[in-house]
Amino acid sequence: MKIKNLLFAILVLFVANIANAQTPPPSADQVLKEAFKEAKAKKKKVFIKFSASWCGWCHKMDDSMNDPEIKAYFDNSFVIKHLTVMESKGKENLENPGAMDLIKKYNSDGFGIPLWFIFDENGKLLVDSHLRPEGVGMEVKGKNIIGCPAAKEEVDAFVKALKLTTKLNDDALAKIFARFRKNDPDYKAQVVDSPVDHF
Repeated sequence: MKIKNLLFAILVLFVANIANAQTPPPSADQVLKEAFKEAKAKKKKVFIKFSASWCGWCHKMDDSMNDPEIKAYFDNSFVIKHLTVMESKGKENLENPGAMDLIKKYNSDGFGIPLWFIFDENGKLLVDSHLRPEGVGMEVKGKNIIGCPAAKEEVDAFVKALKLTTKLNDDALAKIFARFRKNDPDYKAQVVDSPVDHF
């Protein structure tokens, strides 16, 4: 009797795994709708990150944002959602339908990943991962931060975006700056480069 129950439980788990494997990911519209609803309820902004399973820089950005030293700053400020795009051949089923359309809508087509947008709780785009000259509006396509922010110019831009969209204080922003600078393979830990002067 015990063997029958065990076999039945294994069969149920197997069928459930097959069903889950065939469930398509939610559309970008669904992800955004849920994110904005949650952001309104929690009085947060929405951080959308586009990535793919093969993307090492995408994983590096997740690792940085989830570093225990700074994770709470992101969790307390944002509803964070991931959209999968540009998957490798054979893994296209992992992509969120409509995610590439969202990239095009916000003038970010042709960029690599990770790519990120920060929205207010009503769906207004506040900042993106474009690097633009000072004083240029978001209607002008900039160049994308290549990969996870790592070089000083990229981390400066990332921290500036966080300053514009959160209530993080200078100490928190400095910790985020320091953590993301560690992603630069040419960065030497003993070298002190200061965060953006205008925090």
